[in-house]
Amino acid sequence: MHLQNKKLVQNLDELLSLCADYAAKNKSIVMTNGCFDILHCGHTHILEESKKLGDILIVAVNSDESIKKIKSPNRPIVAELDRSYVLSCLSSVDHIILFNEETPEKIISKVLPDILVKGSDYKGKKIAGEDILIKNNKKVALIDLIDGKSSTSIINKILRL
Repeated sequence: MHLQNKKLVQNLDELLSLCADYAAKNKSIVMTNGCFDILHCGHTHILEESKKLGDILIVAVNSDESIKKIKSPNRPIVAELDRSYVLSCLSSVDHIILFNEETPEKIISKVLPDILVKGSDYKGKKIAGEDILIKNNKKVALIDLIDGKSSTSIINKILRL
């Protein structure tokens, strides 16, 4: 059986078309991004809080190729289509797009979401796409993380078993 993911957008042009439709309806667009390798309550917390900030939540997900570049050749644990399918099952998520680059800056700079959300661990750090958003009077919001919840800590716990 093949899993159907109706929220996975196939390319940037498709996403931009959707965003234009939302803008025409005065819908606010919120965007966040991440690997979402081994989805946990910390992820779902960020996604739910992000959704509260606007009408539409777009999640840019690092592809397998991207994760291998930024984390390790042994990651991800869960393949990109499986990660995006699990995300698609969450009511807070409206659209998902995969990206191969190390950051989603290209997508952010084209979509220009009203609000870009990152975890509070990015406080004081460079956020991909932040400069162009600020230049276009858009916002970046940081959401508090849930202490001790991370995919890396889950992986390390499994490895200790």
